[in-house]
Order: sequence, then structure tokens, then C-alpha cells
Amino acid sequence: MTANYRLLRVLQIGAEVNPAAREVGPLFTLFLLTESHRRPSLFLGASSDRIGSPSRTQSYYLTCAKQIPHTSLAPYVSLNYSEWDQGFNVPFGLNVQIHPRWSLRPMYDGDRSHLTITHHYKNYSASLLWVWFERLGFALSAGF
Repeated sequence: MTANYRLLRVLQIGAEVNPAAREVGPLFTLFLLTESHRRPSLFLGASSDRIGSPSRTQSYYLTCAKQIPHTSLAPYVSLNYSEWDQGFNVPFGLNVQIHPRWSLRPMYDGDRSHLTITHHYKNYSASLLWVWFERLGFALSAGF
């Protein structure tokens, strides 16, 4: 479970809770550049390491993302420091808007690949995840 709060237009903080692992960790995002028609977004962040990582391992990342004008495509790429790996990796992915309320996201987390399909409705979303192309998962999100 995660909760985030936007302190400033460019700063978001939060917490990630994993009751099964008895783990609580910080979330942080600082936007260095916000996306415009001509430029990508660029942000620094911290969160738990990727899916399947040991408890209490964090990752620290610099991410660049951009909606490609006049398309339904929004790629992203990160330079990520993984405490689990004790080194850098390069996660990347592509958000594809397949319908006004549906998106598809193939992604690589720096070690393994995943696929999500998400249904968006107002401030809510529900996602079906195919983690490592082996296991199914489900995620809910709400914004207020």
C-alpha cells in the first residue's frame, strides 16, 4: 500500500507499507522539469526496490518521461540505484493509451519484465498486472 501527498507543485512525499513483510518505507518525488509540449519531465525519486526485492531495500532514481505529441505513446527511462543490486540499472517502459479509459504498460524494472493493463475512471484506477510474465496481480488506486 502506498500513500503520497503533494507538498508543492514539484514535491511529493509518502510512505509505502507492506504488512506481509512488516515493512514501512519512504516515498519521495522531486520534479526537476515538468513536462511540456516540447520537453520531457525529469524527476528524482526514492521508493522500495523493485517487485520481489528483499524487505527494506530502497531504490533511488532519476527518470525522464515524455508523451509523444500526436500519439498515444508515453515512454520513460530511469537511471536507478538499487540497494538490492548494490549498483545501477536502467528500468524503462512505455505507456500506451489504448482507449480514453484504458492503458497498457509493458515495462522492464532493471532486472525483469512486467505488463499492466489499467482501467481509469475519474480519480480511480484498477490494474491487472502480469509480473515477470509469470504471476498475476491486481492494484487499486484512488486520488483525492
